[in-house]
Amino acid sequence: MVNERLRKITPPAFPFGNTMEETKQNMLDVLLTEEYGFLPNRETALSWEVNKEEPTFAAGKATLYRMTMHATFPTGTFSFPFVSVIPKNKGNIPFFVHINFRPDVPDKYQPTEELVDNGYAVISFCHKDVTSDDGDFGNGVAPFILGATEQQTDTDCGKIAMWSWAASKIMDYAETIPELDKSRATVVGHSRLGKTALLTGAQDSRFSLVISNDSGCSGAAVTRGKQGETIEVITRVFPYWFCRNYRKYSGKHEALPFDQHWLIAASLPARICIGSAEEDLWADPEAEFLSCVLAEEYGKHFGLKVFPEVTEFPKTGDRFAGNMACYHVRSGCHFFSRTDWLSYMAFEKMGRE
Repeated sequence: MVNERLRKITPPAFPFGNTMEETKQNMLDVLLTEEYGFLPNRETALSWEVNKEEPTFAAGKATLYRMTMHATFPTGTFSFPFVSVIPKNKGNIPFFVHINFRPDVPDKYQPTEELVDNGYAVISFCHKDVTSDDGDFGNGVAPFILGATEQQTDTDCGKIAMWSWAASKIMDYAETIPELDKSRATVVGHSRLGKTALLTGAQDSRFSLVISNDSGCSGAAVTRGKQGETIEVITRVFPYWFCRNYRKYSGKHEALPFDQHWLIAASLPARICIGSAEEDLWADPEAEFLSCVLAEEYGKHFGLKVFPEVTEFPKTGDRFAGNMACYHVRSGCHFFSRTDWLSYMAFEKMGRE
């Protein structure tokens, strides 16, 4: 029972201000200070170029552009590759910004032609092309953002915030493409990159839909009462994803001045999709579901109906779609599957077409 599990935990109340924007900033100030960190330096100029154009992609239904993004910082210019797939002969095209584990298009986590067939453009990049997925802060964009080859303060950002920075730079590019419908921009990621997508949506209001697939601990899953991965484990194995402050909550999750439902709520009034997998107990599907349930309080405070009223945890194959949040749990393990994509596209289209 949902209420029984909620009674066993005491997640911190939302730091309500006079407006949604003020409350959102209150949440972000805590989340960035205690978990994800701040970017000490930002780019001063941005540009991009087409390296290769493939006009016959997806049987000629779309054009694929292999691109390079250039970001100029006070200490120099950093560049990273990305791929833009735009359906032909269409306008007002909704689109995904996909933070992916590989640069491949198509990819096992990105059914690109099926996305095109459903009327979507997709712009994707590999997180490791932005900065490595390890404790080395001397490569990629890391030294430009930090101004050093290591985190200097306890609130300097970790790698998740750097990958999130790149997703927002891709959105800057997307805003210049006339065929794209800027009111239907979606940021999406799986696992650690699902955490990244949630952070991106919370900080970048240009995204109208934010998708987290199997993001689990320090992503969509509430920390209190969570099964599987914990703060103690994640900050020991992947400390570089976060700011140094986050480590002080190892084994002390009750001391957290927030919980992950704040990250979900911080994207509102954008819509939210959370996807789980039945066998992904490390992520804890029930804990991911609870974030959607708890976000309803935030919405209700501001007159928004976010998520349906539920009393039971979903069973495998269930999908709950409210006005502003959607949750599904599928069969199988930790993976970004076609089933997930079909659910996300269905919710994106809901009320749009």
